[in-house]
Amino acid sequence: MKLVYFAWVRERVGKPDETVTPPEGIATVADLIGWLKTRGEEYAYAFENEGVVRTAIDRVHAKPGAAIAGAREIAFFPPMTGG
Repeated sequence: MKLVYFAWVRERVGKPDETVTPPEGIATVADLIGWLKTRGEEYAYAFENEGVVRTAIDRVHAKPGAAIAGAREIAFFPPMTGG
């Protein structure tokens, strides 16, 4: 699956996107974030406050408990603000 990172999440991870194959047992957005945090200090830093990071699965906003099976693209981004 393709992971896409936006704004400060991208800056902290150090890349705009990547293709990954999560290990078995990674079934939800929360599981995926937990696994990503183990991939290096840049991921741990990007997701240190995972409750703030928003997620979209195939361009539809998703909650931490959302299943990722069959997802083609998962995007991570900070909360948006407007003015």
